[in-house]
Amino acid sequence: METIVPECEIIGNPKMLNESDTMPQKSVPDRSSGSTQLTNNKNLVAQNSLRTNFSKGNNSSFQTSANNVQNYPTVVQPPYQPPPSYKNHGAILKNEAPARIIPIAALNPYQGRWAIKARVTAKGDLRRYNNARGDGKVFSFDLLDSDGGEIRVTCFNAVVDRFFDIIEVGKVYMLSKGSLKPAQKNFNHLKNEWEIFLEATSIVDLCPDEDSSIPKQQFSFKPISEIENTENNSILDIIGIVVTVNPCVAIMRKNGMETQRRILNLKDQSERSVELTLWGDFCNREGQQLQEMVETGFFPVLAVKAGKVSDFSGKSIGTISSTQLFINPDSPEALALRDWFDQAGKDVTYQSISRDVMPGGSKNEIRKTVVQIKDEGLGRSDKPDWVTVKGSISFIKTDTFCYTACPLVIGDRQCNKKVTKSGNSRWLCDRCNQEFEECSYRYLLQVQIQDHTGLTWVTAFQESGEEILGCSAKELYAIKYEEQDDHRFANIIRNCLFTEFLFRLKIKEEIYGDEQRVKSTVVKAEKVNYAVESRFMLNLILKF
Repeated sequence: METIVPECEIIGNPKMLNESDTMPQKSVPDRSSGSTQLTNNKNLVAQNSLRTNFSKGNNSSFQTSANNVQNYPTVVQPPYQPPPSYKNHGAILKNEAPARIIPIAALNPYQGRWAIKARVTAKGDLRRYNNARGDGKVFSFDLLDSDGGEIRVTCFNAVVDRFFDIIEVGKVYMLSKGSLKPAQKNFNHLKNEWEIFLEATSIVDLCPDEDSSIPKQQFSFKPISEIENTENNSILDIIGIVVTVNPCVAIMRKNGMETQRRILNLKDQSERSVELTLWGDFCNREGQQLQEMVETGFFPVLAVKAGKVSDFSGKSIGTISSTQLFINPDSPEALALRDWFDQAGKDVTYQSISRDVMPGGSKNEIRKTVVQIKDEGLGRSDKPDWVTVKGSISFIKTDTFCYTACPLVIGDRQCNKKVTKSGNSRWLCDRCNQEFEECSYRYLLQVQIQDHTGLTWVTAFQESGEEILGCSAKELYAIKYEEQDDHRFANIIRNCLFTEFLFRLKIKEEIYGDEQRVKSTVVKAEKVNYAVESRFMLNLILKF
């Protein structure tokens, strides 16, 4: 056995034991021997007589008194019985001592009374649900204490009304009288096997004085290079420099609601970059702020708390409801990353682990020229070839630059199949067998690229099309067909002509009818950073 608490607070209100408390208690009435009060009185007289004679040393008196005692019936004390329950008379004794503040890490369901002091680091939205028991509402928030322990707190229905408005992110609270249950790891990413459910008797008090011992936030950053070996759907924290921000696009979710999506790229000291997909309000809030920064030439530090890993076409990170984004946070990791980028990191060549990762092959970049694609027979093996070509865009077909796509999102992926107008002016998807009021517009660009060795045709889909043209397919479609602004449309196309890009290409032989063709698909297009490119060419020279 191990002593956990050496000193305890006094429980209840103990009093000194008086001499009168040592007197015998009243005995249980004996129906066969008459009055209990009379029996007790006789017994007391006999005991007092015995005590008096014994103290005087009078043996004869003692014997006489003792003989007299035998003339009285013996009182037998009844066996111990538990006290009766006073269901309707309130508590007999209530422990009013305050509960001790304990670390979050020490919480468990077997503790009777506890209290924690912690800071709210995240607060979820109020959600409504419907199940077999009827309608309901729920919200949750995350707590962090001075020892680094984290735990999620959840409220349902009437409890939501009590606490939703008083809980604020960043404030410190004293919380007690909640119940602990096993954490639902499908929705709870915190490193704690329990979560707190508040009840009608729960107490949540705001601490008016700021407690500097409790940190504002706690991170467990993972280098981008380690994300390559991280399991799909894992929840993690990352930090990196924002190097590119794509335009915001609208897509349709499975429930028929439209949402926003924006893709940006982060890189860190591990010389790797990763795509971060922002969903919903993140796009127009932090996403717009980041885009404005990057467009002015400043590349901010972004810390991502609770991002979700996806392994579709390489590894990427996506936001979920509990994700938090911190732009240029005041942390040692952010300061170190900023110093690295400003001194040398901005000129370091980095490899993306998203989309253009070469499956089963080397992660090192493979540079090829346009003529090498044909001369080396790239794409004619069983597996596709993944190469990088530095070249300029010489021509873009503008008659069919996009197509109407199914907006339905199934899981984390959009259907994207071509939709057609049905008889009732709604868009019909044959694959999903559903109709929609509006469709999604996706790029299908036919682009001619060239370098100093020759030219070739490549196909660019949605994400790479946005990287080339700088706007979404829906925006470009509206400019040409709805606004009919041919001058503005032509300027957008003209501005990207003869601009040098690094094209990451997937080259694969495909069959069209009875004919075999080698198809080159752009999986990523980055404008050439001439400082980085010069360093790359100097390294090539050193190898000769």
